[in-house]
Amino acid sequence: MTRILAIETSCDETAAAVIEDGRRILSNVVASQVELHAEYGGVFPEMASRAHVEAIVPVIERTMEEAHLGFDDLNAIAVTYGPGLAGSLLVGVNAAKGLAVARNLPLIGINHLEAHVYAHWLEVEGDGAAQGNLTFPLLSLLVSGGHTELTLVRGHGDYEHLGSTLDDAAGEAFDKVGRLLGLPYPGGPEIERVAQNGNPQAFSFPRSWLDDKEPGTGEALGRSRGPHAWDFSFSGLKTAVLRQVQKYSDPPRGKLLADLAASFQAAVVDVLSAKAAWAAEAFAANAVLLSGGVTANQTLRKTTVERVKVPVYYPPIFLCTDNAAMVGACAHRHFIAEKIGPHARSGLDLDVVTGLRLG
Repeated sequence: MTRILAIETSCDETAAAVIEDGRRILSNVVASQVELHAEYGGVFPEMASRAHVEAIVPVIERTMEEAHLGFDDLNAIAVTYGPGLAGSLLVGVNAAKGLAVARNLPLIGINHLEAHVYAHWLEVEGDGAAQGNLTFPLLSLLVSGGHTELTLVRGHGDYEHLGSTLDDAAGEAFDKVGRLLGLPYPGGPEIERVAQNGNPQAFSFPRSWLDDKEPGTGEALGRSRGPHAWDFSFSGLKTAVLRQVQKYSDPPRGKLLADLAASFQAAVVDVLSAKAAWAAEAFAANAVLLSGGVTANQTLRKTTVERVKVPVYYPPIFLCTDNAAMVGACAHRHFIAEKIGPHARSGLDLDVVTGLRLG
């Protein structure tokens, strides 16, 4: 039996969790900074790191209390070391180092992107949960405020990066468009709420396919496609929404607001779900794993399930957004390996890597 205390501070969530055998969540605590950053319409890095400093000790203490364990019951300390905001990452890494030294425990540095994949190995309830019943290869679609990534997961620790965003991440686009529409931060949940009463075909917003030819038949797609076939771009879509909003003297309200939100959401979901479906077929994936805060969007989940020919899994919402439980699940896989895997780091020389990639 292994019990790992995991810490996550890559952006604006101060989180800690204790995970047993990589599957069972003994405790999972998250201190959110949403209200702190709401007036800025996005995460203010310096404020985020200061808030982490204030929250990290209380969050860890509460995590251990809820797990009903002492530090002597732990086998290792795990922490996200990238990618993310430098100041935020440093708070978590330094806290983890201190605990590892004080308790003479191994330290495991975890790639935040890899941790999202391992959210699907945790024992949780929910219709879309994989419960760890997965057979490689798998296709991971990570969609959050900072990342939009397509990754082929060939096995534990074996990843091939297929594509990512060339400009705005999908979650970032949701937040920016939310501000254009006069909606509160974070924009994703607000746009989804407003879009429920809108017509997704009211505005013909662009889809950026980034390919040599316009896809559309759903045929098996091979590696001969354009160099950016699996990449994403949402800056043009954001500009198209801005131009529509600028046509009106007053901020959009009522039916107009709902139609703009629904049409924008439809454009984002169309590209994300289509590329997931084509990539799953092209690389013979046995399942598609959705992760990241934006995959809490019900339209994205429903559309992806409809388009993809293999099972589509998505964890409950508390494991979609940044959390430490997924970090602990990932750390367990590295801990039981003969040596720390290629996407993890160990030792007190651990440093943050803000632009860390996977695959």
